[in-house]
Amino acid sequence: MIRFDELWDYNRPEHTEQKFLEIAEQSKNNGDAGYIAELWTQIARAQGLQGRFESANVSLDQVLVLLGEEELPRAHVRFLLERGRVLNSSGHPARSVPLFVEAWNLAQLHNEHDFAVDAAHMLGIAEADPDTRMAWNLQALDYAENHPEAQRWLGSLYNNIGWAQVEAGQLEQAYDMFSLALAFREQRGNEETISIAKWCVAKVLRLMGRVTEALEIQTSLYYKAMDQQGPTGYNCEEIAECLLTAGRRDEAHGYFRKAYELLSQDTWLVEHEAARLARIKELAQ
Repeated sequence: MIRFDELWDYNRPEHTEQKFLEIAEQSKNNGDAGYIAELWTQIARAQGLQGRFESANVSLDQVLVLLGEEELPRAHVRFLLERGRVLNSSGHPARSVPLFVEAWNLAQLHNEHDFAVDAAHMLGIAEADPDTRMAWNLQALDYAENHPEAQRWLGSLYNNIGWAQVEAGQLEQAYDMFSLALAFREQRGNEETISIAKWCVAKVLRLMGRVTEALEIQTSLYYKAMDQQGPTGYNCEEIAECLLTAGRRDEAHGYFRKAYELLSQDTWLVEHEAARLARIKELAQ
């Protein structure tokens, strides 16, 4: 059978959905209810990443039917995770929390260590209280460090904990976490995630007042991206912020303009960080 989890492209969920639907059609008579149920959880996830939450829930309802017919613990854990993700992403984080807790407990019970960390890391996102979010992130980190099957999560957990520490004003601790994330990403060798990790290190350096170091990293990322797919709006924004902090306002304008051109097309940022985008536009003038 096709190992569909290896076919995920999180940057192109619509493409992933179509691939998974084709596999579902090919596999519908294979008699493996667990395989089919897990596949439909991932179809739902791809739909959720596109903002198609109603379609995602319809797909998950199909999984629920299969779960009612057989004992499928791994598929059940994945169902809980994806139903929870749909709720969280559609603006109902409080309703997602019990599902993630159930997934956490069930995954541990059945030694599904990778999915246990997934559930704990989602609780580190969905919980309303910052201290509770941090507690779940630290619990996820401890679990991942002690279960080799789940260690792929370490980079993401270092990153998530780092941002929680930034939010709490704990910049030195955040810098340490982002440095761990960068070292982990460099070990794995994925250039895209390495670049993101470097960006995070540079941003917290700027917030710590170490602007020269931050600008050096962000500029390096900028010119490397120019030789490839082009810089991101977030990269341009950070270069502009560094230049502005350093008193190089005229140079900053150009990067703020580039940042606005790119970030104004980011639907999530437009919806959730309108004030930030308005500031970038103003500084681009």
